[in-house]
Amino acid sequence: MRVVSGIKPTGNLHLGNYLGAVKQWVAMQDEIQAAGGETMYFIADLHGLTEWIAPAELTANTIEMAATLVAAGIDPGRSILFNQTRVPAHSELAWLLNNVARVGWLNRMTQFKDKAGKNREGASVGLYDYPVLMAADVLLYNATHVPVGEDQKQHLELARDIATKFNQDYQTELFTLPEPLISKAAPRIMSLRDASAKMSKSNPSAQSVVKLIDSDDTIADKFRKAKTDPDALPDNWDALAERSEARNLVTIFAALADRTPEDVVVEYAGQGFGQFKPALADLAVAKLAPIRDEMLRLLNDRGAIDAILARGAEKARDLAAPVLADAQRAMGLLA
Repeated sequence: MRVVSGIKPTGNLHLGNYLGAVKQWVAMQDEIQAAGGETMYFIADLHGLTEWIAPAELTANTIEMAATLVAAGIDPGRSILFNQTRVPAHSELAWLLNNVARVGWLNRMTQFKDKAGKNREGASVGLYDYPVLMAADVLLYNATHVPVGEDQKQHLELARDIATKFNQDYQTELFTLPEPLISKAAPRIMSLRDASAKMSKSNPSAQSVVKLIDSDDTIADKFRKAKTDPDALPDNWDALAERSEARNLVTIFAALADRTPEDVVVEYAGQGFGQFKPALADLAVAKLAPIRDEMLRLLNDRGAIDAILARGAEKARDLAAPVLADAQRAMGLLA
């Protein structure tokens, strides 16, 4: 079993990024390897080019993402961690697969329509074509399983279609058809000031988002001042269905504590937010402070991050080279 997954580099990472993606990766690393499998994680810096980003910002985001992953628990000694650019075979295989994928398949990809909006004619070719690169990202390593969320099922189906057509067209069994790995649903973390909106670094209110680099005092202050309602917590989760701010804080507590929301509301049933928010603040500081401290240490040692990514890329290149060569050979590009 080989699990391959990528994440786009984004800067100013916050609690929503951590609970929604990074923490999930760490849990997956432990679960897959306990079952005897392999895990490969890459920072998708090539995918970061599909929409304009300043070069210095992309570089900084890639380094920050690597530091965050390692600080949060991705172990470069156990998992292969690298960024795409260091493994040129990703781009090379994507070009080969462009000649296997059909335009009609890409036209059905809903994410291009969503991201390009009304400006389709002005969107980059990369934004249209990136699902083929995503296919190359996993087929290159003959991944057996790929973690997918609801918005990525189409992309995995496309990868399977491309692999099937390549194998049939060139009468080979080169590419493994990856299976979806349905992980535990990631919690949806909302703004601390408006629970109808997702937590986002672009929110103009600094109090709405807990950044991973926030100090202990800042983290605690943001939770203590988080918007709530005057009612006490009920003794069942369903009773919070119409109380979005309360539901958001219980969701965060549960995700940080590795508990279910149902368990949390039972423990705090009948208590007001005057008691619950300080408990949540203490929990958040206890969980996030070690990650922040290690992340800042790594960010102050750029050489350490470069070394980690370089070692991971070397391992990835060793795995990718024979697969790329076999694909080139199958297509008549190599004797």
